Amino acid sequence: MFWVIYLSLFIISFLAATILPFSSELTLAGLVATSNYDNLLLLIVASLGNVLGSVVNWILGFYSRKLSKKKWFPFKDEQIEKSSKWFNKFGRWSLLFAWVPIIGDPLTLAAGLLRVKFIEFLILVTIGKVSRYLVIFYLLS
Repeated sequence: MFWVIYLSLFIISFLAATILPFSSELTLAGLVATSNYDNLLLLIVASLGNVLGSVVNWILGFYSRKLSKKKWFPFKDEQIEKSSKWFNKFGRWSLLFAWVPIIGDPLTLAAGLLRVKFIEFLILVTIGKVSRYLVIFYLLS
């Protein structure tokens, strides 16, 4: 039955990296605080889910330039413009902040729109997101 907890954390972390308003940090912190689960596995599952959610944003940006005007498109022009300016100002290194609420998700979309190489995207986003979760572990220990 423990696997349900890990699967739930993965799903919440994945969805939190998309446009949906989930808090993977609070979920992870709550699970760590209970001390009933393997902390390393929690870190891996949360990180994997969150990074994969960002990969979906990158793919959406990379392959959907023409779709951004559609009503169903998950990011508003204002979010894309703001994130693109941030991205252009700070370059690829801004992807280290893909975990930041409000700008992080559109930032990963902007990386796809601006054709950032996938491996660079993946490395920088992973470093940022895992580091954020490590801070949570540090604060709770």
